[in-house]
Amino acid sequence: MPRPRPLPPDLITRSFSVSEAFAKGVHPERLRRRDLVAPVRGVRAAADDADFVAAVALVMRPDQYFSHTTAAALWGAPLPPCFRDDPMVHVTTVGEDGRMRRPGVIAHRRSGVEVVEHAGYRVSSPAGMWFECSACLDVGALVAVGDHLVGRSGLATIDDLRAAVVAGSRYVRVARAALHRVRVGAESAMETWLRLAVEDAGFPEPELNVDVHDADGLFLGRVDLAWPEYRIALEYDGDHHRERDVFRHDQRRDNGFVVNDWLVIHATAADAIRPSVLLERLRQAFAARTAA
Repeated sequence: MPRPRPLPPDLITRSFSVSEAFAKGVHPERLRRRDLVAPVRGVRAAADDADFVAAVALVMRPDQYFSHTTAAALWGAPLPPCFRDDPMVHVTTVGEDGRMRRPGVIAHRRSGVEVVEHAGYRVSSPAGMWFECSACLDVGALVAVGDHLVGRSGLATIDDLRAAVVAGSRYVRVARAALHRVRVGAESAMETWLRLAVEDAGFPEPELNVDVHDADGLFLGRVDLAWPEYRIALEYDGDHHRERDVFRHDQRRDNGFVVNDWLVIHATAADAIRPSVLLERLRQAFAARTAA
């Protein structure tokens, strides 16, 4: 079989509509070759580089936008693995016109929402997306999204999240329960998980990303979670802590904490699955401090 005729250069690296291809002089037979796929009806993309979100965007009407966990992913918010790998796309229609009916699309309808342009797509605003996700996520996962938005990303404030909650909504209880626990300062979803886990276990709420100094004011290091009055720190060690330079830095820093009478407890991803040992070590730390 002869090689397919080259496409116009501006169609090679992106999804494109069939009508656009026709307008550029592409023959209908060319669009049926195996090097192209149809992610949605009326759209083509390279078989080895098909982006379903980009394809759906080409068939969205002006009154439609990406919402819920699809918008969360576009905003860079942390999502549980089952949602990161979810092939379904959420599209919301504003107003009374028909919702999108296409395979792979979860259709919604809302009114009075803020829609913005982001990454080349029409998406719900960060705060609006957070409230939409209350229909998909449990409280802990929704807190992690909220922490991301009000933290270093600077995409929203806690007041923005509060204003996005729609009274009387089916999922308002989930949203309000999560809003109560969103905090400024968490720098990763695992830090959020760690904070919620220790609070749910009955420990006092920790301070987040605390700068620790010795008695002379010398900076010792920053810790993820801390109870400064007890000199107890709780650190989450991701995979990057295994790198040689990071490991050496951690050792030097922890030596400084030890000689200044700080108790530092380390958590890893394994503790997210079975946190009982980690929580017991934290109980022992508090027992040692309160008995002193």
